[in-house]
Amino acid sequence: MKYSMFMMPVHPPGRNVTETLQEDREAILLADRLGYSEAFVGEHVTDAAESITSSMIFLASLISETRNIKLGTGTLNLPNSHPAAIAGQVAMLDHLAKGRLIMGISPGGLMSDAEVFGNFGKDRNAMFVESINMILKIWESEPPYNISGQFWNVSVEKTMIPEIGQGFIMKPFQHPHPQIVGTAVAPFSQGVAEMAKRGWQPISANFLMPEWVKTHWPKYVEGREAVGAVASPSDWRVAKSIFVADDAATAQRYGLEAGGPYHFYFSQLVRKLVGGGRSNLFKTDPQMPDSALTPDYVTKRLVLAGTVDLVVEQILAFRDQVGDFGQLLYACHDWMDPVLGKRSMELFANEVMPRVNAALRESA
Repeated sequence: MKYSMFMMPVHPPGRNVTETLQEDREAILLADRLGYSEAFVGEHVTDAAESITSSMIFLASLISETRNIKLGTGTLNLPNSHPAAIAGQVAMLDHLAKGRLIMGISPGGLMSDAEVFGNFGKDRNAMFVESINMILKIWESEPPYNISGQFWNVSVEKTMIPEIGQGFIMKPFQHPHPQIVGTAVAPFSQGVAEMAKRGWQPISANFLMPEWVKTHWPKYVEGREAVGAVASPSDWRVAKSIFVADDAATAQRYGLEAGGPYHFYFSQLVRKLVGGGRSNLFKTDPQMPDSALTPDYVTKRLVLAGTVDLVVEQILAFRDQVGDFGQLLYACHDWMDPVLGKRSMELFANEVMPRVNAALRESA
């Protein structure tokens, strides 16, 4: 099993943005040194807790300072930009990264972003599908393009000057385009099946109960089989909030209790998702009242925290519950204590994952 990282990221509002951006960069630079395979970074424009407003700009700042880690948008919220702009920017970033780019896409889940970009109340799933179809069409076509849709149009027919290159939109470094991945949030997500049909790969979100994460694999198999392909567990990425400490008391205090960064993260998520009508993500019993979905309850159900031995046990038990998958994505949270934040990433890479993989080899 490979190990990678995913960050939204979420920091306490009021923290110095310059500092949080440098902290997020430092986390990816550390991940590169520790052998993490991939790093995915989210983006939101209208959230003081999530200070990365463009995952592409942020990742561009890391290309020259990283060596091996692949850099992923996690995700580009397609309804919020024109498809031609995304096509050109992703293509350029792919060239700068020399193919170390993964293109994560989604309709976007932050409603204040949807409102500020004018698509709140619109069919953002339809916008998402139209956008990615246009982006792919741009990359496989030559100008004048003449691509028409319900939400956008792409054409340079009136203004192109072929002999000097005017009107041409850049194509990516990778052919025909970077690997496309999508986040999977909904239980029994039909979106996972649709991604699989198109050769895209899913990332199961770190804020889903294991019972719902488990439902994504059958949908991926369904989609691959629909196009005559075989589903491979290596294509499935699963994100988890993980904290590894040298002692149990620190793991409990920093990883699970109020006042720690993991508890803060889930207090934010509970407020946003339950308030936004997505309380089902945190429930395994639909009869459970929303009032029971406290940050304490959600944090203790969703965070894997402990010493190396305990986290190894928790990861193996989680895998037994949800099934085989190819990559475990370590979800990065605020470095309330930078020493503990870095130590957790180091223990995860140097001690936890080698033991997990040894156990998997023994049981194979």
